[in-house]
Amino acid sequence: MDTLLDKVRKIPDFPKKGILFYDLTTVFSDPVEFGNIIEAMAEPFFKKKVEVVCAVEARGFILGSALANDLGAGFVPIRKKGKLPSKTIECSYELEYGTDTLEMHEDAILEGQKVLIVDDLLATGGTAKAAVDLVKQCKGEIAGISFVMELMDLKGRENIQDQNIYSLLKV
Repeated sequence: MDTLLDKVRKIPDFPKKGILFYDLTTVFSDPVEFGNIIEAMAEPFFKKKVEVVCAVEARGFILGSALANDLGAGFVPIRKKGKLPSKTIECSYELEYGTDTLEMHEDAILEGQKVLIVDDLLATGGTAKAAVDLVKQCKGEIAGISFVMELMDLKGRENIQDQNIYSLLKV
């Protein structure tokens, strides 16, 4: 993990001026580094008997499906509004550069199922909080939330402070 941050592409002023975007696709394309990330993200959750991994569109899907496979769990996508074909529940949230709405199929998680929420990056915590709210609407039990990176200056952890949060990198 020591070289992980060096492999992340940093793009200034994307998606808008003043934002420094951390592009993890450069890390995902390295099979050894990608495997190391999945292994490290899965390790704290093996003993928690996770039944479902929920991942947030789009880079979260890359991580979430691999983690679900490693943990022997099901995979549930959390998508932007209007992308899922069946009946959904939704939660709106604020980003560091706007607002958005996430949806999940209303029957994706059964009451009491142990859920791991996964995304690539924790910034302001709005997306993560929306994912938590969706899982809670289904009465799932949140085992934790896992990220590759956490941007400490944006204090996103404060929006989900009542959760078990795991981040590989804190920058």
